[in-house]
Amino acid sequence: MTLQTRPALDGAALRLTLDNGRGNIVDERLARALHEALAAAAADPALCCVVLEGAGKDFSFGASVEEHRVPKAPAMLKTLHAVVAQLLTLQVPVLAAVRGKCLGGGLELVLACSRVWVHPSARLGTPELKLGVFAPAASALLPHRVGDTAAEELLVTGRTVTPSEALDLGLVDVVCGDGEDPTATAIDWAKTHLAPLSRASLRFAVRAARGWVPAALARLAELERLYVAELMQTPDAVEGIEAFLARREPVWST
Repeated sequence: MTLQTRPALDGAALRLTLDNGRGNIVDERLARALHEALAAAAADPALCCVVLEGAGKDFSFGASVEEHRVPKAPAMLKTLHAVVAQLLTLQVPVLAAVRGKCLGGGLELVLACSRVWVHPSARLGTPELKLGVFAPAASALLPHRVGDTAAEELLVTGRTVTPSEALDLGLVDVVCGDGEDPTATAIDWAKTHLAPLSRASLRFAVRAARGWVPAALARLAELERLYVAELMQTPDAVEGIEAFLARREPVWST
């Protein structure tokens, strides 16, 4: 299994659960399953929202490092970024519920969501630079969430943040209590604030509220080209990925 799809709120919400048994790593197979599920959601006029979560104790360890190797990276990035674009352009809110680690490509999915609930166990970050690469979707989306200065600091250090810091930065919207389930809390919020609304009018409101999205998608396309055409031609990008897969320290060229 890679992805669970279940209705919630009597069919008014769609619950998507990353579930591949390996830290919910976002590989091309999982990305394709997400793409199909989001396409179906876009065609469902009864929905008021989509809820995105990870199975088990972690949301996602991130995108597949194996698929970041030079031969596979272009196809993997294209598929992942297509899912990010779907999340950004879906005409109902997407609510993210995060437990445990939410890193790299996993955080990029969350950044494309409308609102984010996190458990106190959550740890969020973009550690790609430690592998000699950068995070294209996070580079395009993180400034919208936390501002340019904070986004740059997170992107160039690769450090992870706690829920309290993430809340202060504006990276997340709600930090749940120890005994609270972020998925249940997000669904309760949707029941109160979204389910009573006209579905048709909600779609217009979502489109109107996301005037920033076209520029973000254009920026993402530029960053994908930078990653594939330039970064992946450098020795350090190759070395970082290979060192991670071999479980050794990288030897940088500079």
